[in-house]
Amino acid sequence: MKTTNVSTKTKWSMDQAHSEISFKVRHLMIAHVKGGFRKFDASIYTSGKDFTTAEIDLWIDVASINTGDEKRDEHLVSKDFFDVEHHKQISFVSRSIEKKDPDGNHDFWGEFTMMGVTKNIKLNILFGGIAIDPWGHEKAGFTISGKINRSDWGLTWNTTLETGGLMVSDEVDILCEVELLNIGQTDLNMQLEPAAVLKLS
Repeated sequence: MKTTNVSTKTKWSMDQAHSEISFKVRHLMIAHVKGGFRKFDASIYTSGKDFTTAEIDLWIDVASINTGDEKRDEHLVSKDFFDVEHHKQISFVSRSIEKKDPDGNHDFWGEFTMMGVTKNIKLNILFGGIAIDPWGHEKAGFTISGKINRSDWGLTWNTTLETGGLMVSDEVDILCEVELLNIGQTDLNMQLEPAAVLKLS
């Protein structure tokens, strides 16, 4: 066995009681339908508390989608849309967060996988700060936003309206409010077999 010293990093977990992953899409070309996911989690590591060094692995349980309408949610998990029977998760993996602009925003890139298709996308992240909650836990807050075209991932279902246009727009707005909990320092020393390849996340 060969010992490889990878590094010691700070581990963060998502406080799911104070986080949400949501979206909105234009409906009938005149208004928006909003929704989100009830079940999600992430593995996040940083060097110290420098979030520009963040290694992010996020996954979402697609079956937990919630738009406030049971019939619509059933349609969304069907083969017409997310086809949950064959594609149970959405994932996002990022290793690149850029330095902030004068307004405190950061751009960050990551591999977004949905419906078995992986594409590199850019999102915006606004760091809200770090605080200690009443129970002595250190928390970090973020607002994340961006846009994708759902057809790029094979989500192409639609209906043409009598007045022209489409029932559901291709463009989807992403909006996430995320609160992270500092788990503490994690020693990432690994015992590696020669030529072993491991994903460290």
